[in-house]
Amino acid sequence: MYKKDLELERSWQQLLSQLESVIGKKPNDLNAVLFLIGVQELGKGNITFSKEEKQDLMHIAICKVLSYSGFYELEGIDEDGWPHWKLKRKLPSFDLMEQEKLIKIHVIDYFEKEMFFN
Repeated sequence: MYKKDLELERSWQQLLSQLESVIGKKPNDLNAVLFLIGVQELGKGNITFSKEEKQDLMHIAICKVLSYSGFYELEGIDEDGWPHWKLKRKLPSFDLMEQEKLIKIHVIDYFEKEMFFN
């Protein structure tokens, strides 16, 4: 884990720049990056999603990235190809800033492990 907020912020900005070079547009915020991860994990390509599906994609992303710390485990894929996750370990009670830091750390890990960004 990152020892300093500054180091986390540098890594986060570097990731956003790398994503911009790949997708042609810099993601606005953490939610945009989570959406990209959800689309990647769903594996159906760039299709149009409903508002509810977009929320589901962000949930998939959160479960995927938090699975690195054992919080979630992939339960299976439904008949429509959507992954389903189950909570394995209770998440810590954090304020919103701490939750965002935890998720950003795991998102950076995701791209380092799954997408070969360094």
